[in-house]
Amino acid sequence: MKKLFAFAVIFVITALACNLPATRLGEQQSPQSISQLLVTPDRNATATPTPFLPSDSPTQIGVDQPTEEPTITPSATPTVRPTLALSKDVVKILLLGSDWRPNSGFRTDIMMLVSINKKTGATSVVSFPRDLFVTLPGIKQERINTAMAYGGFDLTQEMFQYNFGFTPDYYLLTNFQGFVGIIDSLGGITVYAGSQLSDTCSLPIADEEGYCTMGPGRLDMDGATALWYVRSRYSTSDFDRTRRAQEVMKATFFKLMNLNAVARAPELYNAFRNNVETNLPLDVAISLARFAPDLLSNTEKIKQYAIGSREVWAWQTPEGAQVLLPNPDLIEPLLFEALNVE
Repeated sequence: MKKLFAFAVIFVITALACNLPATRLGEQQSPQSISQLLVTPDRNATATPTPFLPSDSPTQIGVDQPTEEPTITPSATPTVRPTLALSKDVVKILLLGSDWRPNSGFRTDIMMLVSINKKTGATSVVSFPRDLFVTLPGIKQERINTAMAYGGFDLTQEMFQYNFGFTPDYYLLTNFQGFVGIIDSLGGITVYAGSQLSDTCSLPIADEEGYCTMGPGRLDMDGATALWYVRSRYSTSDFDRTRRAQEVMKATFFKLMNLNAVARAPELYNAFRNNVETNLPLDVAISLARFAPDLLSNTEKIKQYAIGSREVWAWQTPEGAQVLLPNPDLIEPLLFEALNVE
């Protein structure tokens, strides 16, 4: 029972962390696993190609400035970032959404780092855009969302240390088929869209040209619709995708609260256990679960950050792919504040 309780609470804490507006810097605002692995990553695997970003100007998340053009050309081997001075009291959990399918490559198109202070329960979440162009140590330069496909969580940890100066402790991964199952098991969700989305789709609501148009405002979604909403890529930018993922997580939080997720942990665990992979040890999950009631009533203990257009440069690879180069001078202080949550 403790195991089931802890699992549901960690899921709720993660969703709750996404239930706040993006916070800009300086603003006030193998251990025992819980489930069996769903995927066995192959370090020599070929990641699924990612379509190029559209040329439209990105929608900004909590920023005032447009994406800057880089004044430098990235070297073949970018400089290793210095290790950030971080508190030992903070547990760093990487939340990943994957498009994994049998006999296919996969990418983690949703990447959020949830940091929880083990002493105070204070929590932060940092969203990483999928098109960040980073070094995969020992392999090559590639988009950040390919790290798990090339080398699993071990390589993903190395990648974060090399490029950002810290190492995530644990991860929770769901594939998008599991994502649909989770939303449907909740009876659907109500999303409040910040802007209109119009893109190709294969949903029943598609028009005769194969397009779906939604928002802005209140939207009732089942799992398949929520998946399309989060993954849509051809008519919007990577920053828009980050915003939509946050909107869906916010909606999931409210639905979980309406269902009294903590009290219904056994039932929800049965619905989620085949859809979530994690290396989070049971004792750590239980120790973090005790903060859930306080976080639900004191949301000021939770801060959200997003790596947006201000923290990156738009760049085109020699092969013609449109990617985002990290600006370490702006990203490192953001991460230092977020990961030292008190």
